[in-house]
Amino acid sequence: MIRTLIKETSQKTGEQIMVEGRIASRRDHGSIVFFDLRDRTGILQVVLQADMALDLKEEDIVLIEGMVKERPVKMENPDIKTGKVELEAQKIEVISKASDLPFALKDTPELSLPVLLDFRPLTLRAEQTKAIFKIEEEVIDEFRKTLKSLDFFEFQAPSIVPTATEGGSEIFKINYYESSAFLGQSPQFYKQIMVGAFERVFTVAKAYRAEPSVTTRHLSEYVTLDGEMGFINSWTDLMDTCETIIKNIFKRVGLACQDELKLLSSVIPVIEGNIPRIKMREAQQIILERTKRDNTKEPDLTPEDEKEICQWAKEKHNCEAIFITHYPTKKRPFYTMPDPENPEYTLSFDILLRGLEITTGGQRINNYSQLKENIKKWGNKPEDFEFYLQAFKYGMPKEGGFAFGAERIVKQILGLENLREASAFPRDMSRIDSRLNSNE
Repeated sequence: MIRTLIKETSQKTGEQIMVEGRIASRRDHGSIVFFDLRDRTGILQVVLQADMALDLKEEDIVLIEGMVKERPVKMENPDIKTGKVELEAQKIEVISKASDLPFALKDTPELSLPVLLDFRPLTLRAEQTKAIFKIEEEVIDEFRKTLKSLDFFEFQAPSIVPTATEGGSEIFKINYYESSAFLGQSPQFYKQIMVGAFERVFTVAKAYRAEPSVTTRHLSEYVTLDGEMGFINSWTDLMDTCETIIKNIFKRVGLACQDELKLLSSVIPVIEGNIPRIKMREAQQIILERTKRDNTKEPDLTPEDEKEICQWAKEKHNCEAIFITHYPTKKRPFYTMPDPENPEYTLSFDILLRGLEITTGGQRINNYSQLKENIKKWGNKPEDFEFYLQAFKYGMPKEGGFAFGAERIVKQILGLENLREASAFPRDMSRIDSRLNSNE
């Protein structure tokens, strides 16, 4: 007998079928036992005689043959898609026994973060956890779909790189045969090189940051959604594209993940009209007026500033996202284009969503000589970047790009407390699957 998926059982009333799955719960009622059986498509109630159930329990994997029957009207379950039918078991085969669980899967949302991650192979099976990653899948897929619709070419960026992309000390050094190499901080150099060949490109890649901190908003390894555009008319073209991407993502998740959003008590962020765009110094002045907190001379927004300016955008524009532009030149990477009207600032931007940066981008320097000089100004050696500089030595159009943090988008959509909840297998200073120390 061919396996029937649980989602198909509603159309099989009166038929003999075979299903396979995990026991999600067990309820004993005298001589009758009820199982909730789950597979990748849903949950089905199974009815069987007690002498067939034996010692079966939650997470046991079973094969069941039986008859699909309609439930009595008063016994229907509107909370599941198969709630009008049940399977009357006639034969049951145990495929795999589960050990006693350390906690009930239904209690997963109440677990502390260390326990949630220590038992990740188990907690990934919880409906709430699966909902997070269903939403993340849709976010990544819509990023890809949107850029393909805009004639972007997808490429695969390397993770092992010969030099630091962003500079600084926040980089993982690795042994590479008889030489040294690094894990890439971003696919920046490679997407710029690819612009020289394909004009518009994107990649879904892993990025690595050796940030010596354990916060709720940083990971040592994360998924970056990177795009780069050649032949732009203006650096604002980049923001227009980012706005299209984020609106499409919200629309897709809102339509495709209604059940998951409901399960997680979450709603899609509000964006009414266009996402507002203000300069960083303007944002700091607004924050000063609202809070009396004077950070107007600081080179970046603090986490508190990001939350405050998002609150302002929500109140004034009914928008839970905002573009912050014109970050100081000295705080941006060497390849970022200075503003011709005020070279102390750059033609760059971040998108903040519900108080957290989810996107960064800007126009790049496409002039070979200017780029070489900037490499020197940032304390680096042009000869260390010869491979990258070839793309500009032999001609590069006016171009720029952006990067979205996939986990950050999911965190902000769902209101998760910690970015690690949006990573199936998070890496940080304290963890590579198992905890590295007892201080987490």
